[in-house]
Amino acid sequence: MWLSFRSVASLLLSVSIMFLGNGLLGTLLGVNLAAANIPSAISGLVMSGYFLGLVLGSLFAITVIHQVGHIRAFAAFASVFSAASLAHAFFTDPLFWGVLRVIEGFCVAGLLMCTESWLNEKATRETRGTILSLYMIATYLSQGGAQFLLQLGDIAGYVLFALVSILLSMALVPVALTRVPGPAIPTPRRFGFVTLFRISPTGVMGCVASGLAMGALYGMGPLFARQQGLDLSGTAAFMSAVILGGLVLQWPLGWISDRFDRRPVIAIVCLAMAVVSAAMVAVSLRALDPNSLGSLSVLLALAVLFGALVATLYPLAIALANDWIEPQDVVPASGGLLLAYSLGAVAGPIVASAVMGWTGPSGLFMLTTGVGLTMAVFTLVRMRMRDSVPMAEQAPLQVVPRTTAVAYAMLPSEDDNGQLCFDFDHAPAPANEVEGMTPPTGRAA
Repeated sequence: MWLSFRSVASLLLSVSIMFLGNGLLGTLLGVNLAAANIPSAISGLVMSGYFLGLVLGSLFAITVIHQVGHIRAFAAFASVFSAASLAHAFFTDPLFWGVLRVIEGFCVAGLLMCTESWLNEKATRETRGTILSLYMIATYLSQGGAQFLLQLGDIAGYVLFALVSILLSMALVPVALTRVPGPAIPTPRRFGFVTLFRISPTGVMGCVASGLAMGALYGMGPLFARQQGLDLSGTAAFMSAVILGGLVLQWPLGWISDRFDRRPVIAIVCLAMAVVSAAMVAVSLRALDPNSLGSLSVLLALAVLFGALVATLYPLAIALANDWIEPQDVVPASGGLLLAYSLGAVAGPIVASAVMGWTGPSGLFMLTTGVGLTMAVFTLVRMRMRDSVPMAEQAPLQVVPRTTAVAYAMLPSEDDNGQLCFDFDHAPAPANEVEGMTPPTGRAA
């Protein structure tokens, strides 16, 4: 087992350094846009460019990997990402920055596709779950810790952008020096949206809702903090609290959802998210000194709660959809579910910026309040229209990163002999032709 961990240590180190740079860059751009008094609507478009790049990268970056191999592709994506991040320091222009964000999102998708396929190749039956957990922890801790690097330089200068570029360049070193050959990357087929929605409407809508909330928060959270009056240390603490809060409820809610119908769990999580969001709105609207210890403590506590709740919605939605999908089709379907999340994430900063433009910084959490309530109502309505999957047939919830579909290949299944298998080439059957996918009520799912 120790040898298996040693074989992926360089990959985990690379991805940790990369997320340090990426996490710092996202917040740095947000506070710069706020400092430059760029309108919220324009800022939302700029920040949504990153998620658009992720969508494009998840679709097309694999072509580059297939043509030149993992190590060269990783080097190319890291180099372009490093150069693009440094180019932000040239001048503050929303259009220029928006184009750079699309490029950066594309590169991140390519980097993660290389990393996740490599991790999947090196994981064994005994270490697969642990390696996936280490990967998740590395991404959360790196992004959360990156927020505090914001205080190492002037946000309007070039030093912090240079630091981002240095981190992204250093992320290349462990992979470039590895002697382990790159694996063959699988290309999982995707279900169409119509088929996925027919199989599990709540699962698909949960992915979209998660993308809306997470995209809005990651894209507009730094602007919210600055418009709320937080200084740089307060902004860093706020974003770090949201990100690291995502680790808090993953296991408890997963344990609960494996023992009860997942839909009430999703509804409760969404209602709780709406309540916490409403509390954030109330705190935002009150005339409090945001940098006083008491006010900041309340804001950070709510940020941790919100991050914990919103981060669980995506894995819960994935698990619910997987309950209705044949085991050999989980990986092909994951691409469509991840795309649903990504499209929501693209829209999140745009919609949030529009609401913030009308109502002020509290508009960010007005949006997430609406997302939580809408998703809760949708889930409750679906519960009246369709019976749940029998508990004995529910697949266990497994937390996966919201990165690329390749990560889903790390989730183990078993063949008839009890051996782990990962079937990437099985063509998904239409929902009404796959055994067990027809809703028990006979109506559309």
